[in-house]
Amino acid sequence: MDQSVILSTREQEYLLRVIETGVAVRAPHEFFLWTQGQVQALLPHQALVGMQFDETHALVRLVCVHSHVFAPGTLAALEDRQSGLALRMARHCLTRPLPAMVDIGLGVHGELAPFQPALRALGFDNALVHGSGRVPGGSTMFVLFGMPQRPVARHAYFFELVLAHLHLALLRLPDETMATASRAPVEAARPLSTREAEILRWLAEGKSNYEVGCILGISAATVKNHLQRIYRALGVSNRAHALARCSALRLLAPQPG
Repeated sequence: MDQSVILSTREQEYLLRVIETGVAVRAPHEFFLWTQGQVQALLPHQALVGMQFDETHALVRLVCVHSHVFAPGTLAALEDRQSGLALRMARHCLTRPLPAMVDIGLGVHGELAPFQPALRALGFDNALVHGSGRVPGGSTMFVLFGMPQRPVARHAYFFELVLAHLHLALLRLPDETMATASRAPVEAARPLSTREAEILRWLAEGKSNYEVGCILGISAATVKNHLQRIYRALGVSNRAHALARCSALRLLAPQPG
């Protein structure tokens, strides 16, 4: 681990917010908002999978959080509690030096090289793994999938800095087994209109309100008004949570090309 990494002023602010807000995480929805807000700002990713293991390395819980809309089947392949990619990577790393990273653009080498084909099949370019190691009562492992920038030692160092807070937050979640912390109710309060679904699809592509308005020929204010109605229909308070809820409800399936 490169101990000479110097955090910028903004990165220091992000880290402080991770620590300050992480101590209040007690429930699945709080874990989602924290990881996809403060943690996401410091360590951008498409999906984070957190796992807790007992002292015999048996899986106790698995939580998958994301604010990205994935192709059908991707999340199931990540979070399956029997043979999911996250679980296989975590078990592979339980007794190995951490953090570990894999990038399919760098060729086949490194501890996680065997997982490159599976990552590529799910549309991910990289993954970064870290964990608590063996601790009393078991251990935790976390996998970041789909970082927008190629993971390097700097990202691994950031992961090291937030690991203890991820570990404690995961252990504070309710004891019941959860397949995903961002799982939504079975249905929305009402069906989304065609225009609302269209706006959400463009937001999932990373467009701003202004850009969506230009694409659809409406004002940014009108886009904002649509979003407020969408939030009420889905029972959420922001766009990241709305996209995650839509993903869970399968409302944003890829359109035929």
